Amino acid sequence: MIGKSTADVIKELRQLPRIRSQCERIYSLAQQDKLPHFVLHEENMAHVAQFIHGLIQQDYPTMEIPNHSRWRHFEAGGVRRHLQLESHWHDCDSLERVRRHVDLILVSVLLDAGAGAQWCYRESETGQTFNRSEGLGVASLRMFERGCFSSNPQNPFQVDATALQKLSLADLELGFQVSDKNPMVGLPGRLALLQSLGRALQGKAKIFNRNETLRPGHLIDSLIAVNGAQTIQVAALWELVIDGLEDVWPREGRLSLDGCNLGDVWHHSALGAREDMNSLVPFHKLSQWLTYSLLEPLIAGGFKIEGMQLLTGLPEYRNGGLFIDFEVLKPREPLNLTRAHLVDSEFIVEWRALTVVLLDRLAARIRTSLGLSENDFPLAKVLESGSWKAGRRIAAQKRSGGTPPIQVISDGTVF
Repeated sequence: MIGKSTADVIKELRQLPRIRSQCERIYSLAQQDKLPHFVLHEENMAHVAQFIHGLIQQDYPTMEIPNHSRWRHFEAGGVRRHLQLESHWHDCDSLERVRRHVDLILVSVLLDAGAGAQWCYRESETGQTFNRSEGLGVASLRMFERGCFSSNPQNPFQVDATALQKLSLADLELGFQVSDKNPMVGLPGRLALLQSLGRALQGKAKIFNRNETLRPGHLIDSLIAVNGAQTIQVAALWELVIDGLEDVWPREGRLSLDGCNLGDVWHHSALGAREDMNSLVPFHKLSQWLTYSLLEPLIAGGFKIEGMQLLTGLPEYRNGGLFIDFEVLKPREPLNLTRAHLVDSEFIVEWRALTVVLLDRLAARIRTSLGLSENDFPLAKVLESGSWKAGRRIAAQKRSGGTPPIQVISDGTVF
């Protein structure tokens, strides 16, 4: 990045290809056994691929595999709740349906941080009880359905800046059924994130304002204005997501450049000195998870999607834990698996970077074993049917409660 302006450096760090290229640099060093924290054992990848191949045959015998998306959590317990929601939307056209789904998905993704092992959600509508991401997904959908994120009594099925900034801790405690007997980790952080979203919508009114209402769903109107109404380029959607939501993420503990918060971007010494911009490794995990999740309502709304291959695998607990548990990645210091690490620690940055590349390589192996092309079996399907699910299952086999093999101290805005 020598000779580039600050604006150009920031723009490059936000581009999807930069994520892969920087992670590949870390992976290349791992292949040369030159990383400080992990030893790479590529020979164990065959065992991972075989395990996932078996899961796919067991769970998807007809190969009808959905994309990895927040929508899957709305279907917990075999109930397609998002379609039930639509059955009440007699007052809107197809575009407004997409806007409402975007509203729901955005708040739900921001609320999808680890809730802790003790928390669960009992859904009165079905009598089912859920924990983890499924519980958070179902709870956030029910809150959306009740109009918790809307300031408009005439349309409870929306999320707007006014309602988000008026949310209180008591509102979230009620919505998530939090009590002394049902504690949730990080509730104040979730509230702060939603209030930050409200302020971000105001700060990016050019993207989110339509008819004097600031809603996440208006991102679709901006996308159509830039991209057209038929085919959506993932690169165009990504640019609106990464730029439009840049003010959502907290500044504390993050890197910044000329006052600009870089977000989920971290330094690794193997790539250069701290002041060297080439030493920075971007991931933008939550922004990518959101983008994956937004594709589904766009497809359901009749849009054609192009450029999905730009999105990377998601470097988080389950995908990354999979490679630890199968010993594709072994820490040089085994005690690091017993310690909790800050998200900006080099140990975590290295693990996440290796995970991004390993997911690409794992996807190629699985496609070969299934006899499918990348178009037939994109990374979004590999994540859903394979790596994320396999990471959860192998963790359950190895540890009580299925906890991940690595402990990360996070405020819920990275993982």
